[in-house]
Amino acid sequence: MAKKVLIICYYWPPAGGSGVQRHLKFAKYLRDFGWEPIIYTPQNGEYPEIDSSLLAEVPQNIKVIKRPILEPYSFYKLFTGKKKKEKITPNFFSQKNESFLSKTAIFLRSNFFIPDARMWWIKPSVKYLTNYLEKNPVDAIVSTGPPHSLHIIGKEVSIALNLPWLADFRDPWTNIDYFKELSLLPFAKEKHERLEKEVLQTATRVVTVSPTWAMELAEIGNRAVDVITNGFDEQDFAHTQTRLDEKFSIVHPGMFSRARNHESFWQAISEMCQENSYFAKDVKVIFYGITDPSVMQMAEKYKLTESVEIRDYLPHDKIIEKMASAWVLLLSVHDSPNLKGFVPGKLFEYLASKRPILCLGPENGDSAGIILDSKAGLVSGFKDKNKLKINLSVFYSDFINGRAKMENANIEKFSRRNLTGKLAGILDEMLSDKV
Repeated sequence: MAKKVLIICYYWPPAGGSGVQRHLKFAKYLRDFGWEPIIYTPQNGEYPEIDSSLLAEVPQNIKVIKRPILEPYSFYKLFTGKKKKEKITPNFFSQKNESFLSKTAIFLRSNFFIPDARMWWIKPSVKYLTNYLEKNPVDAIVSTGPPHSLHIIGKEVSIALNLPWLADFRDPWTNIDYFKELSLLPFAKEKHERLEKEVLQTATRVVTVSPTWAMELAEIGNRAVDVITNGFDEQDFAHTQTRLDEKFSIVHPGMFSRARNHESFWQAISEMCQENSYFAKDVKVIFYGITDPSVMQMAEKYKLTESVEIRDYLPHDKIIEKMASAWVLLLSVHDSPNLKGFVPGKLFEYLASKRPILCLGPENGDSAGIILDSKAGLVSGFKDKNKLKINLSVFYSDFINGRAKMENANIEKFSRRNLTGKLAGILDEMLSDKV
């Protein structure tokens, strides 16, 4: 008989973007390893993107419990004069907001909505789940954050019912890149740190997505932290047969924030256009999804507007086709204190696309390590314009000579099924330790 695991997650189809992929894929493959997932998720979440195509990936007959959540972002939009249908990105409070109302709203959010704006979902969720699980027992609990409020839910339910609980950190908490920019009052900073430590020290097991972040969390919690990276689903790429773009396309799918928009990239493209008229005619930089206005500002500054396109968000299956047809896939890492451990989820789908990866980020970072170990692309530092030009020239030479495919090495370990097997192994160990 299959063991049962409750997965507490904020992002679930029809939510789009990267946040939904990890636990959707875990849920898809857990049954192969003797675990039956039960999903607990908001009924009315505020998502940056909607991708109804992902509903087809939800396993048949899986139990999905949806409960109402009070979303304060509707009040934020009203307070700041934003349109009702305007999307709020998860890192909106780290972006450059000039208006007084925006700054005031962000100050209030940072200091009085702790750990995050989903704090109002904690008490009703704990009450509901405690009652539900007494009648419908499970063997283990998994919470995934951010939002880190979901870890508080996992902690409280675990304590109430004496259940083993795994806390999965897709991003850091107090070590997140924008944490120091939040203008936190001393009491708020102390509360964040206390709640984070409580989660880390109470959870039966803790998991995160990169080795560097695992070391950071281990230091905060004074405990061991496991690594389960993000990955790619082989089934998503099984039937990908797309012709390569006619242009020398440099493609970035998904949200592109100001922190990822490095001026050295635009300087390198601009200089190469000036030095090579053929490159100027061939190059096309394409962004799919929510793209910070600073991108077009940079394009205008360096007279590259004709070489840049910003396109709408596409469903996951369609964006895979765009990745497979690109000549280069752009991976731009945040320039922030904890950047070494930042490994965007899209990196693994880049690997599966077998298209060359152009990475802007720390050359000793976890992302760079994966790219270089897999022989999947080239890496340059944020401000190393000259090396960036050299790397672009290598890829452009491949374009000119029609060299199409990368034979990425040792990427099977990043398949979603293999990673789910690792998660199931940890869940099994949690049960063994409880006996």
